[in-house]
Amino acid sequence: MTEPVTATAPVDTRKMANAIRFLAIDAVQKANSGHPGMPMGMADVATVLFTRFATVDPTSPRWPDRDRFVLSAGHGSMLLYSLSYLLGYADTDIEQLQNFRQLGAKTAGHPEYGHVDFAETTTGPLGQGIANAVGLALGERMMAARFGNDVVDHYTWCIAGDGCLMEGISQEVISFAGHQKLGKLVVLWDDNRICIDGDTSKATSDDQLKRFEASQWHVQAVDGHDAEAVAAAITKAKADPRPSLIACRTVIGYGSPSLAGSEKTHGAPLGEAEIAKTREALGWPHAPFEVPDEVLSAWRAAGARGTEARRAWEAKMQAEPADKREAFFDFVAGKLPLGWERALDDFKKKCAEEQPKVATRKASQQCLEHIVPALPQIVGGSADLTHSNLTITKQMSAVEPGHAAGNYIHWGVREHGMAAMMNGLALHGGFIPYGGTFLVFTDYLRPALRMSAIMNQRVIYVGTHDSIGLGEDGPTHQPVEHLASLRAMPNVLVLRPCDPIETAECWQIALHTDDAPSVLALSRQNLPTVRQYTAENLSARGAYVLSEPEDGKRDVTLIATGSEVQLALTAQVMLANVGVKAAVVSMPCWELFDEQPTDYRIAVLGKGVLRVAVEAGAAFGWEKYVGLEGAVIGMRQFGASGPAEELYEFFGITAQAVADAVLARLGR
Repeated sequence: MTEPVTATAPVDTRKMANAIRFLAIDAVQKANSGHPGMPMGMADVATVLFTRFATVDPTSPRWPDRDRFVLSAGHGSMLLYSLSYLLGYADTDIEQLQNFRQLGAKTAGHPEYGHVDFAETTTGPLGQGIANAVGLALGERMMAARFGNDVVDHYTWCIAGDGCLMEGISQEVISFAGHQKLGKLVVLWDDNRICIDGDTSKATSDDQLKRFEASQWHVQAVDGHDAEAVAAAITKAKADPRPSLIACRTVIGYGSPSLAGSEKTHGAPLGEAEIAKTREALGWPHAPFEVPDEVLSAWRAAGARGTEARRAWEAKMQAEPADKREAFFDFVAGKLPLGWERALDDFKKKCAEEQPKVATRKASQQCLEHIVPALPQIVGGSADLTHSNLTITKQMSAVEPGHAAGNYIHWGVREHGMAAMMNGLALHGGFIPYGGTFLVFTDYLRPALRMSAIMNQRVIYVGTHDSIGLGEDGPTHQPVEHLASLRAMPNVLVLRPCDPIETAECWQIALHTDDAPSVLALSRQNLPTVRQYTAENLSARGAYVLSEPEDGKRDVTLIATGSEVQLALTAQVMLANVGVKAAVVSMPCWELFDEQPTDYRIAVLGKGVLRVAVEAGAAFGWEKYVGLEGAVIGMRQFGASGPAEELYEFFGITAQAVADAVLARLGR
């Protein structure tokens, strides 16, 4: 990496910082909405960071060995947008700043991944950013272990606020980062001691420095408005092998004569009168959105530092053997190797021949035995439920301090942190992370899953013990409303396979879906193999006819997912015995089925026939498939503790209940 150098233009740091301050002030004022206080307070720190240390290239925003910058305190988005403009990112011109928070502008209220090149992640929900930063730093360490420090050698910088550190997820991730010794992670804490309600002393009295020290971090405290003190602290942080926290004591709304240090600058414009006073106080006589040529030139020179570093890296890569270069760039691009699915297809054939009775969580592990050796990008893990989720295979080794070449991560009992750090791994580039927990505990990680969906990230969530079928652990562990609530979230594939063949197909779907997260809902209890082999991935259409009456004519369509498909098949036989012709539809993924052409959906569900659905979860949502005349056999209360077979009988989720519902509605 290049050594820290100062900007070449003869402009002092304070003037460069004031450019950030007033761009933020003016944009928030014009929008009549936003958060000026944080950019005003952290402008000095950000100026030091990007003129002397951080290596980014505005002319090639996504070059692989760039430093990553995360604005965890995403409400202060104008800090990021101001930096983006000043450093010279082409997609953030002055018009974008002038249209801050306006519909259609790239400069959204909070930084959004994919909107502006400078945003490495979407931030705003406090705590998510610092968690993503840990994942990004872990990604750097793991990439370096695979390809060498000579081609992977970058830092992750994170600006976090008091709110980020109050959120519980922060403890999960700082504990993990300290344990993993992620020495190229530096968190710059905006220690302004102000939150929306006022002084942070109203809500917390934590000693944050001791907290980070206890989690094995290198810790320093500096005056955030003293540029040289900040620079010295960053230099020390880079020299320490531990992750680093630099507590930057700042004044929120710095420079405002009447409002500095007050929560009133947090989330509202300063007002024209106060802005005029602030311009006078800081010696900034320029019009709104005007940056003097000499200041802008100094900032652009700072941006050019990264261009030089990027070119040097490219020359280094060009000197590498061709096969290493190809492997590296294929990895970074997330390119799946040719032929990776052959072994999985063989697994489908074997299951069709042998017809095993196996839990889909176990079938998932069997699939991973074929997937992991074929996909170098795969990184697995579990929130301390490895041997319940069955997320590990015999080919995998643990990612540990000093051994980042592994591909299995023991996340600990940290579901929320696990999910957010997996987002960071995916955002880093190259890695396809999957992580396991019980389906009921997706409640703990839901905010990070939502961020996966918003950012279109290929992150795979393995949720085992997916129904009352888990049995004796009882209602606290038996998911009831979870399938419905996960299906309600946009851009998430909820995949609930019925047997090992569908499980293989659902893994294929998740791995091919590079613009959305997937949730695999897997059974604890053994399930029979009900599918025959097909080269086509039938599950990829969301639903398909599994079993049709011999003459192809049906009186009713029975729709089921997961463990309840076998109940529908049994009910089909029971109904046939009394002269009712039923087709059975397996529907492993609502979302994919809803994307199919209308004629396909009608053909699968049956036109003008009764429809009955069965799923050991909440009935909510099934109405759109069964209609007002149909029926849903499902859960309408929380579960209970007892053997799985008895629970299905107790809650009336049986083949007989399905058959009875059909006969009642047919008047037989």
